[in-house]
Amino acid sequence: MEKNLQRRAVLAAMAGTTVGIAASTPAGANATPATPERLKGYTYPLSPRGVANLAGKPQWHYVGDAVGVEFWTSPEAAAASLPTGLDPDPANPGHGYAVFIDWQFNGATDDYLDPPFSQYSEFLVLLDAQWQGTPVAWCPFIWVDNDASLARGWVQGFPKKMGSIRQTRAFAIDSPAAPTVGKGGRFAAVMSAGGRRLAETTVTLDRTTDRLPALTRPLVNLRHFPRLSAGQHDNPAVHELTMSVLANLKFANTWIGTGELRFLPAPREELADLTPRRVGVGFRGSLSYTVNDLRIL
Repeated sequence: MEKNLQRRAVLAAMAGTTVGIAASTPAGANATPATPERLKGYTYPLSPRGVANLAGKPQWHYVGDAVGVEFWTSPEAAAASLPTGLDPDPANPGHGYAVFIDWQFNGATDDYLDPPFSQYSEFLVLLDAQWQGTPVAWCPFIWVDNDASLARGWVQGFPKKMGSIRQTRAFAIDSPAAPTVGKGGRFAAVMSAGGRRLAETTVTLDRTTDRLPALTRPLVNLRHFPRLSAGQHDNPAVHELTMSVLANLKFANTWIGTGELRFLPAPREELADLTPRRVGVGFRGSLSYTVNDLRIL
């Protein structure tokens, strides 16, 4: 009798109804399964050996070269991009940064020796905002070209999408094929997605600086995972502001100068809603940090 009731309950649940037992309620964010999961892994897909998941457990180490431009969009457009809990920064409304980064990643097993896994490129927008009066940076849009990076980003709350990102490279040898990382050096970067170019920049270096201008504020994201259950579509399983914890953040060979920046419109994209009204400094430099923690706001 009990087995038949359980079988009917499973079939009914698949059909969106309940038979013979009370409907279950969604588990809380910190609920622990009554029976430990036999499959292993940190992110999807869980598997017998736990090596097939897109992103393994932290620590996550990053190093990369960044090219970017400071810009101002309309204060109204910047404010419209903010989630509940963040407010516009009255000190500099509409101010932000567009950043292209050529990354190399490492977990705990010398992942940099597997270049297809550990290397990827990224484009993101950071806007000035405030959280309870504290100046922060908000990331409304970000694109990457590596699915492992996509998975790590979703865990942190970055709203990552897949795209194609390229930037001018520099090398430790003089050549007409590469710019100088120094006064007068010129770098460009572009991002496209769905076959359409969405962002492009050009930067001309002028003088050194001690850090990249875009990473002077705590970075806030929104972790969001919806429910598919009928009647629960507007009640996400996870919806929380997070603050990134970047351990051992370092910069090297950082330069600032002038820059140009364009956001291009495309169907099903809203990046161009933040079209720059004017631009400030352009910059180029290297950075590294480690991720092993996250602050829930």
